[in-house]
Amino acid sequence: MKKLLIEARWNRDVRPVIEKAIEKSPKTVGLITTAQHKHQLKEIKQMIEKAGKHAVVGGQILGCDVSAAKKIEKEVDAFLYIGSGEFHPLGVALETSRRVIIANPLTHEVGEIRKEDIERYKKKQKGALLKFLSSKEIGIIVSTKPGQEKLKKAFELKKRLKDKNCYIFAGDVIKEEDLEDFPFIECWVNTACPRFADEKKGVINYGLVEEFIQ
Repeated sequence: MKKLLIEARWNRDVRPVIEKAIEKSPKTVGLITTAQHKHQLKEIKQMIEKAGKHAVVGGQILGCDVSAAKKIEKEVDAFLYIGSGEFHPLGVALETSRRVIIANPLTHEVGEIRKEDIERYKKKQKGALLKFLSSKEIGIIVSTKPGQEKLKKAFELKKRLKDKNCYIFAGDVIKEEDLEDFPFIECWVNTACPRFADEKKGVINYGLVEEFIQ
């Protein structure tokens, strides 16, 4: 089936929130955002440099792919994420060693991913790992979405976990309430977007499991 992807662009003025963000930014920042604001990065870079600071354009990031930030990590003192929520910038904070400042064009608020947020996430993942190790019945989540589908890895993982009963669950849209239909599953291993496990109790990311069983 052919698919047509159309970007939904944000065309409102971002200058008010960027002006606030400049005040809280260090000398050099890396610009990252989602598809909605990607076309505004050039204007934002000009604003920052007009204020006497330097901006490096990283580009678009996804919940499961922060390579746009990783590639410029060594060139910047911090990242400036243009967008709403902490879903995407948290991924950058976890994968890099830099501060992540958030400029929200919707609310005109400027925030930041805190060390406490990162530590809370890591603590939760550690708890999920302990739950995985003590569980016998394991559900492996596979997304059929293009770019996220890791069915082969799911089968490989099932083969390696010989001491556990593993069941593979595949679907296009995976919702938390869907998991509740299988109460016999003690722990879920997520092979789809890693951010799916952030707020889901009893869900651990495939990468963490893979690191442990290597």
